[in-house]
Amino acid sequence: MNQISQENILVGEIANGLPLTIPVYRLTGNGSGPKVYIQANMHGAEVQGNAVIYQLLEQLKQQTLASDITLVPYANPIGCNQKSGEFTLGRFDPITGTNWNRMYHNHTKLVDEFVTTHLNSSLAEIKQAFKHLLVQSTQAVLDGPAHSINTGKRIALNLQRLAHEADIVLDLHTGPISAKHLYCPEYAKPSASYFDIEHVLLIPNEFDGAMDEACFCPWWSLSEAFKQHGRDIPVLVEAFTVELGSQEKIDLAEAKNDANSILSYLTHKEALLNSPYQPKAMARYGCMLTDYLAFYAPMGGMVEYVAPLGAHIKAGDTIAHILRMERYLSEQPLQVITLDTDAIAILHFASASVNQGTELYKFFTNYFEL
Repeated sequence: MNQISQENILVGEIANGLPLTIPVYRLTGNGSGPKVYIQANMHGAEVQGNAVIYQLLEQLKQQTLASDITLVPYANPIGCNQKSGEFTLGRFDPITGTNWNRMYHNHTKLVDEFVTTHLNSSLAEIKQAFKHLLVQSTQAVLDGPAHSINTGKRIALNLQRLAHEADIVLDLHTGPISAKHLYCPEYAKPSASYFDIEHVLLIPNEFDGAMDEACFCPWWSLSEAFKQHGRDIPVLVEAFTVELGSQEKIDLAEAKNDANSILSYLTHKEALLNSPYQPKAMARYGCMLTDYLAFYAPMGGMVEYVAPLGAHIKAGDTIAHILRMERYLSEQPLQVITLDTDAIAILHFASASVNQGTELYKFFTNYFEL
């Protein structure tokens, strides 16, 4: 049985001066496989990833590991304790209003100088040196004046420093009320078929602030920069955001299925030896980020969500009813909301009570089978 070690890393201090810490679990492989980093619960209400990490630990300690694997539940200890009555908030820093998952550091500016000094280095030397540069550059930001880094940035940088040590990064999230889906960079599209996830959102190989982008964008940019100098090297890191379903609940049985899905991908990446995990046979549908449709409530009211998540909707189908009881005597109080294009329903707002302009649903449009 594999040994699991635990370290509690310091990521800040709370108002009474006590330390703010995050648990980090590690398993050690034989060194032949890619290093793996998995984190969960950056957004406070998105708790299912913690259950998935539990199920991963339960299974990984029984497996023969080629890879060193680092797992971080409760990645944002402020967010998961950010309560309002019975609800968890924790999507945005309550002080700055910034999304907790948009505070990572963009290191792509390091690429050009690095390439000019490593034009003739071996691939192994490039990988080791650039990974070291990313880790040290993240640490350098952390080591700057304490007054220059806000709470969320300090948490994000500590997580990013850990993630830059890895070759594979998985950031576990959920939607509000959501079908499972995978955020996959366009260059890593072939890997999407090794997760047991039906819906794949293909995102540009560009930085927009999230953990997965902070990890893969420097390596994508590195590959592109070498091409400009006439040398082809692969993108040496893969990173994904894995959306596990809906917020504010855990389901341990489903978490085991999600863990098996991740282990299937890690088997494909040769992180496990003699592994029994294989991807399920299923139809998988892709959508480009530009075709990921946000549908906003055309009016305020109380919503009945009609379009089932994961369902293929036809143009003209009813997706919701909006009840407006204050208009009962003056107009039709029950409004039928339709969609004017074929689509797959991916997620919807968590509450039945909506203002005009609330993001009601998100849909895959112009989708295709992978």
